[in-house]
Amino acid sequence: MDAPVDSVASPRLPDGAKERRHDASEHMAAIDASLKKEFDASRRVLSFGEFLDLFAAHPARYGRDASQYVHDMFVHYGTEKVERPWGRPTRFRLFDAPWAEPDAEEPRLVGQEHVQMGVFRILSNFAREGASNRLTLMHGPNGSAKSTAAACIHRALEVYSDTEEGALYRFHWIFPTRRTSKGAIGFGGGRPAEELETYAHLEDTQVDARLVIELRDHPLFLLPQRERRELIDKLWGAAVKDRRPSRWLYDGELCHKNKQIFDALLKDYNGSLVEVLRHVQVERYYISRRYRVGAVTVGPEMTVDASERQVTADRSLASLPTSLQATTLFEAHGELVEASGGVVEFSDLLKRPLDAFRYLQTTLETGAVSLSQQTVFTNMVAIGSANEVHMNAFREHPEYASFRGRLELIRVPYLRHVADERRIYDDMVVPQLRKHIAPHTTTLAAEFAVLTRLMRPDPEGYPKKLAEIVEGLTVVEKMDLYADGETPERLPSEQRKVLRSNCDLLFRETESSIVYEGLVGVSPRTMRTVLLDASQDEDYRCVSPFALLRQLDALCQRNAEFEWLKLKPLSGHYHDHEHFRSIIRERLMDRIERDMRTASGLVEEQQYEELFGRYIKHVSAFVKREKLRNTVTGRDEEADENLMGEVEELLGVSKDDKNHRDGVISNIAAWAIEHPGLEPDIEAIFPNQIQQLKTSAFKKLRKPLLVLLRGLVVRLDEGGLSGMSTNEKQEIEDMLERLRGLDYDEHSAADAASALLRDRYQAPSA
Repeated sequence: MDAPVDSVASPRLPDGAKERRHDASEHMAAIDASLKKEFDASRRVLSFGEFLDLFAAHPARYGRDASQYVHDMFVHYGTEKVERPWGRPTRFRLFDAPWAEPDAEEPRLVGQEHVQMGVFRILSNFAREGASNRLTLMHGPNGSAKSTAAACIHRALEVYSDTEEGALYRFHWIFPTRRTSKGAIGFGGGRPAEELETYAHLEDTQVDARLVIELRDHPLFLLPQRERRELIDKLWGAAVKDRRPSRWLYDGELCHKNKQIFDALLKDYNGSLVEVLRHVQVERYYISRRYRVGAVTVGPEMTVDASERQVTADRSLASLPTSLQATTLFEAHGELVEASGGVVEFSDLLKRPLDAFRYLQTTLETGAVSLSQQTVFTNMVAIGSANEVHMNAFREHPEYASFRGRLELIRVPYLRHVADERRIYDDMVVPQLRKHIAPHTTTLAAEFAVLTRLMRPDPEGYPKKLAEIVEGLTVVEKMDLYADGETPERLPSEQRKVLRSNCDLLFRETESSIVYEGLVGVSPRTMRTVLLDASQDEDYRCVSPFALLRQLDALCQRNAEFEWLKLKPLSGHYHDHEHFRSIIRERLMDRIERDMRTASGLVEEQQYEELFGRYIKHVSAFVKREKLRNTVTGRDEEADENLMGEVEELLGVSKDDKNHRDGVISNIAAWAIEHPGLEPDIEAIFPNQIQQLKTSAFKKLRKPLLVLLRGLVVRLDEGGLSGMSTNEKQEIEDMLERLRGLDYDEHSAADAASALLRDRYQAPSA
């Protein structure tokens, strides 16, 4: 016979378990209290009257259509100007996920400021027109971040909808229980449901049926259109000065399902709107990609993106008023319905056959989708993406002209700025490698990628002076110009100034052409695979730039797979992938040599800046025909020709170049114009000249550096420094410590030192 339940002994709890259980209970109680407070503060559930009060206080905030809402979301996160050699484009901070920690996994768009501004410009036009009646189609090569841009917008909408400024509301229908016994309703002791002003705040146990409306109609649609317009005009005019109400709010109507319910209740209550509105429960909702609420991505399926189904009968629906039980209700569903109030993205839209998205023509223009039982009015912003191959084919289609008027096109090329390209790899690839990344590895990858994307300039499109310059511009010189405004040392100072000041013309040369710069080249996706493959190279115990070079050699053997490998090399080494690999390897060795010189401690880095700073002062006095105060004698003296001559000799400036010193002062003046009120940053203005000083000065120190490099390789490869003096050992350990400060580990330092010895320090005279 089983023992009574009460007689079953409780299991003995381990020591401290009761205290931990008590702590957990207290913690749960705190969480519950916090959520309850947050729920009340966010005003999650309102009656119609409460929402009307909210709307009256902030009509522009709670009366926005989707296009105005998305526009305001862009504004909410703010902008900043970014410095580029071709200008100061505006960057929208939402694409940098400002709400997240720097290393959090959030979609972020690197570069592409013109794409961001293009989307915002289109949204601004929609907001002014009062309707989002065109599809914003981003097109470009595969992997150019079209989907990333859309993902950033979706994610920003999610976060924005959780703020007070971004609050969104919809409404449902509540049908209370008819019981009138004491406490059944929960208000006033025993008041029957019929006496309540609203059913919006009833508990679930006090509700017989709740009809959810999937289309997220605005609560004001419940008011008759004429009276609604009068109310909006009155409230809007008193509170909003800089914008008009949207057509959606002004002219919108209830969806089919809402209209059926509204009409049935109005009939039951003999035309009393107040009685009908008691059944309205206004609910705050939040945009969510996961749950497909206001942020939806549609893949290239071959179906219409909205449909309907009959609402099935169940216990709660049987509790509805008789007039509604006799009504056949249909609910709409599908991506266009789920995107209501937000943004729908048509990913790879043009992969669909034309017939599969022909309905978008009328949907975008009228804001409605016709179904068998109803017409669904949409309130959403539509964006899409397409690769350039499909876009070109679409342009050739006979019906392209009829679609073109309903499209807003934004071109999304590959990046042409090395620092932006490197950031893609640093932020999105490096964290996945789980190995030490040797210095310069991602820079090397970025430079190779950008080089494959650049086009030879056409001199015929430029003024004569500029045409003569761009005609001889090599692919590497063009990459450096885009990267930081660096102009070729081979050019006279006047031509360098002309080229630098017209970088924007060069950058935008092909923006109106079908074949544009950034259309062809290696994609970030391909480079990601190359970096992952390099990380698995068994000859290296880190992610080495030399392993990357090996993988790039292998990549360039696959010329049947990639269009950029099929292009014929042109003068200036454009499309010359063999030259690309050669030049980036040479630049890698330059960087490694600079690192080793810096780490050697043979010369203090500050000495170069100080020397060049003195040179600038004397050049400035020379050009302006002024004198300098000698700090020792206190006398005013002429500029020191010996000092200027020695520095210019180290810089490789020809004695016949009469314009060099004027060019130096012009560079400082140009920097001052762009940075008003700031002291000139000599290191930022003249990085190449200072680097040339270092290189020239170090020619006298090759032998001491060679000794240190050999000792470093012995220390790292063989693990010992036998036969060396204590001072020599200490110098090598100090050098290794400085290399660690430059992000080398022992493996990458050994690889770099060995390569430098092999490539540049083999000569006996070294």
